[in-house]
Amino acid sequence: MSVHFEERSGVIPCKTPWGNWSQTMDEVFIEVNVPHGTSGKEVKCNLGSKQIELHVKGQQVFKGKLFGITVADEGTWTLEDKCLIRILLMKTNREAGNCWSSLLEGEYCADACLQDQMQRKLTLERFQRENPGFDFSGAEISGNFAGGGPDFSSLQK
Repeated sequence: MSVHFEERSGVIPCKTPWGNWSQTMDEVFIEVNVPHGTSGKEVKCNLGSKQIELHVKGQQVFKGKLFGITVADEGTWTLEDKCLIRILLMKTNREAGNCWSSLLEGEYCADACLQDQMQRKLTLERFQRENPGFDFSGAEISGNFAGGGPDFSSLQK
């Protein structure tokens, strides 16, 4: 469901010196620009549940503790057109309130405005899941969206 929501509503990327990262309720996407002509043999990527490390052509791109916990054996990376590495991480906590404020603890942080946009996007994604008959891809949200937005679970149906 989130793939279709993201296709319609776009992503909120956090720019970094090497590329960008973005997130949905379920996943974290990392795009790393590498020198044209890079081969898969020149890429060393270690994906753990709490750690990540990427080296390209013997140079460290990043290494550190992830902001949140991921499912280690579901993480993947690909090299596209010999110039772009895409890394996909699956979050263990897949709630709208689990909005990562940085990729690594203390590194590649989203500024306050970008963090606000990311949290709004995850809240709308949550609304989309809870109400599949509606299209929230172009919606705007205001008010209480921090922590995944308001909790309507106690309302009578």
